[in-house]
Formats: sequence, C-alpha cells, structure tokens
Amino acid sequence: MIPYDQLSSVNQPYQAGFEKAFREFLEKGWYIMGEGVRQFEKQFADYHNAKYAIGVANGLDALILAIKVLDLPLGSEIIVPSNTYIASILAIIHAGHQPVLVEPNLQTYNLDPTLIEAAITKSTKAILVVHLYGKCCDMDPIHQIAQQHGLVIIEDCAQAHDARYKGRLAGTLGDLAGFSFYPSKNLGALGDAGAIVLNNDSFASSLKSLRNYGSHQKYQNDQVGYNSRLDELQAIFLSIKLPFLAAITAHKRQLASLYLTNLKSDFILPIVEDGFEDVYHIFNIRHPRRDALKAYLLENGVGTEIHYPIAPNHQKALAPWLEGKQFPISEEIHATTLSLPCSSCHEPSDIYKVIELMNAF
Repeated sequence: MIPYDQLSSVNQPYQAGFEKAFREFLEKGWYIMGEGVRQFEKQFADYHNAKYAIGVANGLDALILAIKVLDLPLGSEIIVPSNTYIASILAIIHAGHQPVLVEPNLQTYNLDPTLIEAAITKSTKAILVVHLYGKCCDMDPIHQIAQQHGLVIIEDCAQAHDARYKGRLAGTLGDLAGFSFYPSKNLGALGDAGAIVLNNDSFASSLKSLRNYGSHQKYQNDQVGYNSRLDELQAIFLSIKLPFLAAITAHKRQLASLYLTNLKSDFILPIVEDGFEDVYHIFNIRHPRRDALKAYLLENGVGTEIHYPIAPNHQKALAPWLEGKQFPISEEIHATTLSLPCSSCHEPSDIYKVIELMNAF
C-alpha cells in the first residue's frame, strides 16, 4: 500500500530530537509560554525576515486574531476565494465580518485578480488571499487593487510554508499572515499550532495580548481576549523541524516533478509559472471521472484524498451567508480535484508506481 501520507514516517527522522527535547521539557517544568515558544517565534520570524511571529493555538485562530487586530468596523466585507477550505471563511465570520466570495482562476486555483474589483463595495475593508495547495497568489495585481481601494491584505499561508512569489516568501506578501502547523503541513507540529507573521509593532503588541486573555500582565486584562497560546511543546518540536524545511520543500518538489513530467495529458495538472516557487503541500490533479479514478487507485493500493469534496457555498454551516449563491468555477474544482501522494514519507519509486497506475486508467 502507498498511503496518501503517513505521519509516523514523516516524523521519524526527528524522533530522537523530539525525545531529548521532551525530557528536557519535563525537567524544566515550564509548560505554557516558556522559552520554547519565544525561541520558535524568533526563528520563524527570522526565516521570513519579519519583525514578529506571534505563536497561537492553531491556524484558524491565527486568521481570526489577524482579522480582529485590524479593528475593522463590525460587519465589514472581506473578500475571500470561493474554493478555499472553510477555515478561511469561518475566520471572517468569527471576527464579526461578512465574507464575500470571489471565484478563483481555474488554472491556478487561487483568487482571480480580474474578478476582485467587481466585488468591492463601500463596506469592503480587506482581501483574504489563500495560497492554496502551496502556490502563491498572483500578488502584484492584488496589491494594485488593494492600494487603489485602501484595503488590507491578509495572507492565509496554511498550505504555503516556504512558497515564494517573485523571490519573496509567502507570509511577507501582505499586511499580516496566518500560518497553520497542523501535523500534515509541510512544516507540521505533532498537534495543533499556528502563528501570525507581521512587521507592525502596534498589531504585534495587541496580538500578544489578544492570544492571552487580553493581558500583557497577569490578572490585568486590557482587551476582550482569547486563550490561544502556542503550546510550549509544539513550539519546541517546530524548532527542531524548521531547519529542515528547505529539504522538505526540495523533496516534495522532486516528487511533484515526476508527476508533472510523466503523467499523461488525460489529467489536468498543476500549472507551473515563472516567478512562482510552489511547494506542493498538496499535489492535486483534476479529472472528470475523479471518483472512479480515486476508487481505482485505492483498489490498486494507492491512497488519495480530496481537497475539498464540498464547495463552501454548499456547506450547511455557511447557509446564512451563502445560501442561493452560485460559484460554478469553485464547484467544478471541488467536483474534479484529487490529491495524490506527495509527502516526505514517499520515495520516487512510490511516485513512479502511482504514475504507472494512473496512465493505465
């Protein structure tokens, strides 16, 4: 069996380091917001050449707090792609605002800059770009639109660790960025974890308070805050893995190149563009007989996933905001996309087997 992913294998190279770090963690007896969090925050900020990385509990909280700290008028409209994972939309709603869905480009699966301006109203205050599957959005035209209309840009980098746009890292392409370190991410923890990357001093100070009950000093609460602190142990694990992120990226790109070179033209493959350094957190293809292809691969010992099977406008939870609205490009993507094995646990030989099976479908 070639699994879609296997986290025990992914993390095996770091196991000795994890065990040593865990013993030291136990001996210190400081389990919340200790040196481990401070160290990882500095390392992650330095990796992005940013002033701050604020550790939080998970990727959804990273987006919620990134929006909350902007202090936008309640009910502001925030543009978001119509095919994103539901977390991007939930963050806007939980922050007290109105999601305005805009269709993606059918080749890149990212927000289509040519469709943004038509969605802007006097209530629009921000654009939440999502670097889906590990490919950065086309940011130059999005920046031009944002500047023209006075909009803030928030990046959802949950799938884009180490991705670059014209030489610049995802997470440095907007005003502030939310990251997830969910275990299956290219830089994954061993549990939930997240961070916000930014350069604004005032926002950083406020975020440090917001994540900790609205408090900078114990028992003094200046804001209506949250309990969303990056777990000390997860921060320690992430510090161990961060120096290997470039190697993880290189390995996934190697596997992706095998698919791109050898899969036959029956499959719609990820687009490769100059100026975009994709990291293939998810290597997705599209096919009109997606469900039959998925079943065929499973019968032949290959695990796959669907990211994502249900379009946001068909989610029951989002009906109060999206009921009756149609997003045909998003729906076509959701109906045809299939994610192939492309993980640190896979070797080129695994990918060649998948390719052989797919080309015989």
